[in-house]
Amino acid sequence: MDFIIYDTYKRKKIPFDTIEPNEVKMYNCGPTVHDFAHIGNFRANCFADIIRRWLEVNGYTVHQVMNITDIDDKTIRKSREQGVSLQDYTKVYIEAFFEDLATLGIQQAEVYPYATHTIDEMVILIEKLLDGGYAYKAEDGSIYFKVSSFPEYGNLSGKRLEDLRVGERVTSDEYESKDDVRDFALWKAWDEADGDVFWETSLGKGRPGWHIECSAMSLKYLGEEFDLHTGGVDNIFPHHENEIAQSKCALGSRFAHHWMHVEYLIVEGQKMSKSLGNFFTLRDLLNKGYSAREIRYVLIGTHYRSQLNFSTNSLAAARASLERIDEFHESWKSYPEGTTISTDFRDIADRCSREFDTAMNDDLNVSKALAAVFILIREINSLANEGKMNSATRMELEEVWNRWQHTLGILKPFDDEARTTDVDEEWIQQMIVRRAEARLLKDWAEADRIRDELADRGIVLKDGPDGTTWKQQ
Repeated sequence: MDFIIYDTYKRKKIPFDTIEPNEVKMYNCGPTVHDFAHIGNFRANCFADIIRRWLEVNGYTVHQVMNITDIDDKTIRKSREQGVSLQDYTKVYIEAFFEDLATLGIQQAEVYPYATHTIDEMVILIEKLLDGGYAYKAEDGSIYFKVSSFPEYGNLSGKRLEDLRVGERVTSDEYESKDDVRDFALWKAWDEADGDVFWETSLGKGRPGWHIECSAMSLKYLGEEFDLHTGGVDNIFPHHENEIAQSKCALGSRFAHHWMHVEYLIVEGQKMSKSLGNFFTLRDLLNKGYSAREIRYVLIGTHYRSQLNFSTNSLAAARASLERIDEFHESWKSYPEGTTISTDFRDIADRCSREFDTAMNDDLNVSKALAAVFILIREINSLANEGKMNSATRMELEEVWNRWQHTLGILKPFDDEARTTDVDEEWIQQMIVRRAEARLLKDWAEADRIRDELADRGIVLKDGPDGTTWKQQ
């Protein structure tokens, strides 16, 4: 597999290589569950999904970790405003996030670690940084990373250490990448604004800073070094820059070998904002009558390193493209046998397959890969109109098509009829009851496992005031 990626750290296209042959360990920055995820978030999720799918198509075993940030300034503030526990507040948005992933056809990661379940690992990392002289404790008991102790700081983002404001400390998680920040909080000493959200540890009474969370979770589930770290361009600075600094200093290892970042999504030419009325969750768009396939088509159809202008026009274009694809899919199954066997078919399938692979191997150029799909549709339809198709050629096309479907997640596979329609409703109801029991016991890991098992079988759950309902994807 000659897979070329644009590595943010190297600032150029390079061959993608792995630590172990035919195995990829990847970490994707997941949601901060203070609200429903918006379509900009799901562009990043679809991007990670395309990476995973393309690697799997080419024979790699992928071990994917996506974090759930269920503690930060926003989650604490909003839970206190509503007068509910942090856990009760965040579980609403965690469940919604997994429902949205399933709706968009995003494959399940192997692990979704929660920040609140990884506190011990964070404490160990912070203690290592203190012992190594890379961190210090402030008068209020908070612990900060000393940015000046890491000369490589800025290599990912391109920011120069000497340009950052000297002596500044940042306690808040909610600062933007445009701010020139220096030392950042690893551990925040408890204050009244945190209410009952704190841990009693060897570091003192408090809670972790945002950046240390991802370092601890990636270390726990992927080890000191792994192949690929992804996220949005807004994560590059300061979040990923800080991850690199604290991880390398604590562990003395390379940390992530490759870095890939997806560009911003704008809506109708403007930055997405609730004040402008162009802020959309997936649920907003579904309620407007757009399908999940149409939304996914738009989210993946523009190269990930280009800004995506999400608009009603782009959704209409996606609908038209998918209708053309589906018409081909339906007509292909009913083509009558032709009078001749055309060797042109194999030439078309081979050429389009090569063009598809070339596009995907060139830094995941999905738009060019889609062009190969439509070239095949046009040319195969032309052959059929000339009576040059017969049943002997169908299997070859279906193998190519299904490979493309696994890569893109927007086509209808030719084996979709084989998918069970006689679902075991009694078993599903039993699983729903078991999940409800787990939730009553606050066994969120078991509840999530049951939801994931159902999702793997194409069953999507929806929690509502009248209980849990399900539907088959």
